[in-house]
Amino acid sequence: MTVEPSCGSGAFLVPIVERVIESCRRFGRPLSAVQGCLVAFDLLPTNAELARKVVAKLLTDAGANDDSAQTIAAACVREGDFLLTDHGFDVADFVLGNPPYIRLEDVPTARSDAYRRACITMRGRSDIYVGFIEMGLRILKPRGVLGFIVADRWMHNQYGADLRRMVTDGFAVETVLAMHDVDAFEAPVSAHPAVTMIRRAPQSTAVVANAGKAFDSISASALTRWVRSPGGKLSNNTTSAVRLPAWFESDTSWPSGDPANLALLADLESRFRPLENALTGTRVGIGVASGADSVFLTRDPQLIESERLLPVLTTHDTKDGAAAWSGTYLVNPWEDGRLIDLADYPLMERYLTSKNSEVHRRHVARKNPHRWYRTIDRVEPGLFERDKLVIPDLKAYIQPVLDRGETYPYHGLYFIVSDRWDLEVLGGLLLSDIAELFVAMYCVRMRGGCFRFQAQYLRRIRVPDVDTVGKRDQNELRKAFEQRDRAKAGAIARRLYGLSADAVVATG
Repeated sequence: MTVEPSCGSGAFLVPIVERVIESCRRFGRPLSAVQGCLVAFDLLPTNAELARKVVAKLLTDAGANDDSAQTIAAACVREGDFLLTDHGFDVADFVLGNPPYIRLEDVPTARSDAYRRACITMRGRSDIYVGFIEMGLRILKPRGVLGFIVADRWMHNQYGADLRRMVTDGFAVETVLAMHDVDAFEAPVSAHPAVTMIRRAPQSTAVVANAGKAFDSISASALTRWVRSPGGKLSNNTTSAVRLPAWFESDTSWPSGDPANLALLADLESRFRPLENALTGTRVGIGVASGADSVFLTRDPQLIESERLLPVLTTHDTKDGAAAWSGTYLVNPWEDGRLIDLADYPLMERYLTSKNSEVHRRHVARKNPHRWYRTIDRVEPGLFERDKLVIPDLKAYIQPVLDRGETYPYHGLYFIVSDRWDLEVLGGLLLSDIAELFVAMYCVRMRGGCFRFQAQYLRRIRVPDVDTVGKRDQNELRKAFEQRDRAKAGAIARRLYGLSADAVVATG
């Protein structure tokens, strides 16, 4: 059984029916067999009626009489909502099509609520194509395949996390063909589409491919032949593709980008441990956010009690690759991880009370009215005095900076502390394009070409075992870090990761 969940005017339905008709001819089956092996849905009556007419014409052209063609078409094409239909389970060999891209907030409330009840992976500000993927996967038979051309946002964004988990827990990603630069549809659509094939089966190898602007039907045929061959990789002026030994297991996001880089990423993830590691006491964290910088940040050392002023490092203080404190303090309501009693600090109490409207309008204050003066994040005990690497968010390339226990990282900075790594050595390693590769593949690049160097992506970085980094490499990494020499850091990283000296990593 083949299911087309949103057939529209028949862009997918027509070739499906043509192939079924050809199969009937080849194996000597009657055209009435079409009725038992195809079901298509569309919510709009006009689309469903148009699709029935198209199917009926294909059948009459193939030799069916009008009445039989009309009966078969009526049975195959159903007016209805695929997401709200009780399909049963293990019914489909194939689920194929191009589900609609509509944000849930643009759907009437009653229907939107029904969708969320029917499809548990439709979380947050989801798009309804997430529900189509979930429902399509649910109705697959063992070894059945879902093949959609659909926006690939769900592979990276927060609202796709539950769907990604569903896939990795019970299905196999077989093919992802990114078509971001291709006019894949009859009308221009800015949706970053990808042809995605997922099978109800244990995960094995996966094909990832990128289609260039010149990708056409000839390119598609060549890619199909390559997929069916034992070849290792494909690279020409229209298509690049590789086979991965497995797919990526991550609720945070799935990586995307150049297929060769994805193959390198899969190799490194199979051989090295994550940066954040209990064995080395290495941890990634986030700088403190206040929710009201105009109130909680000051350069006046006399503003309140001195013990309540915490020197903070801002993104601006790291722009030259070194921690250069600008004299900014945080009005700090935390002591040993607990909120202070404002009554013990009359100057601070008077100051924050004078800023009542700015402080209270913050979400964190409305949510905690009795703790209205707290910052969004706690100030972590002991972090101020500790050596740490800080990494600014929203940069074109990774920029680790060393703080020698002189400041506390503020919002927009992420920090790394470690019990075993020499932070200058680790900083040199993180300065490399190899380390940057992990972030580049997992995060969504922002306008202007910047990456999000957030904790969730920094935790994706894999590093060599600290004990395998020899003295010579340690010294060279320290020098590279001190001199901000990305090329030298990259050369040493290639050796430590067991890569060839000329291994190309294109994160830009």
